[in-house]
Amino acid sequence: MSRFEIAEFGLGVKGVKRLTLGDARGSLTRLFCAQDLATAGWNKPISQVNWVENNMRGTVRGFHYQIAPFAEDKLLFCMDGEMHDVVIDVRRGSNSFMQHVAVNLSAERGDGLLIPAGFAHGYQCLSYDVKLIYFHSASHSPSSERGLNPLDPTLKIKWPLAVENLSERDQKHALINMTFEGDQF
Repeated sequence: MSRFEIAEFGLGVKGVKRLTLGDARGSLTRLFCAQDLATAGWNKPISQVNWVENNMRGTVRGFHYQIAPFAEDKLLFCMDGEMHDVVIDVRRGSNSFMQHVAVNLSAERGDGLLIPAGFAHGYQCLSYDVKLIYFHSASHSPSSERGLNPLDPTLKIKWPLAVENLSERDQKHALINMTFEGDQF
């Protein structure tokens, strides 16, 4: 029996809901199982695990991705609070190139996403104290990291709240017509 419910959100992005088992003593929630997640498309070893804490409602982080040879699958779970998650296809030649999927994730519901390599990821905090855990199939490589500007009007992202606390780095990401020069997966 799988401890995850998998849903297709489009573009190859999958929703992953953690199922919790519990009784009077407490509960157990599985965060990763290679066998269960293989059916959803995760077929690589975990190379890195990151914990992210966000204090302010409205905070936007992203859009981040890595190019080959460090292109990475990501499995993330919202562990506290609620967030609006956006995933953009940045694979040149893809039928869905530059299309995006947006979904709200909640810790209370056990929500997460499985994001394949070749997708940029960003999110906005819909509550205070949003916490996430990320599982990555490749280690962070500064020379391979890329990003899209979350305020780029070409992306047509509809953030649910006013954008707050956008890092200087994310503000400086080039616009789409300049970003993809030479990037390939």
